[in-house]
Amino acid sequence: MSEKNNQNERGLEATGRAEKKPEKKSEKPSLPIRVRRWFREMQVELKKVVWPTRKQLVNNTIIVVVAVVIVSAAIGVLDYLFLRILNLLRETF
Repeated sequence: MSEKNNQNERGLEATGRAEKKPEKKSEKPSLPIRVRRWFREMQVELKKVVWPTRKQLVNNTIIVVVAVVIVSAAIGVLDYLFLRILNLLRETF
């Protein structure tokens, strides 16, 4: 027999009974208990977050606003160009 089986048999002989299998959870906790647990876990996770400084926040906000303005302008220019091209094609044909 293998070493593991020998240990199992010795454990059975010493206690005189077989090991219990973990019981299945037939019911989940009630809604208020689950909500309380969720809020507790959320609070723990929020404590782990490294929040940006005010300077970082302002800097990142400016970067985002500038990027949005640039992309909006590019889309506006492309829209205008495609409109002009379509109008030229419609007048030609």
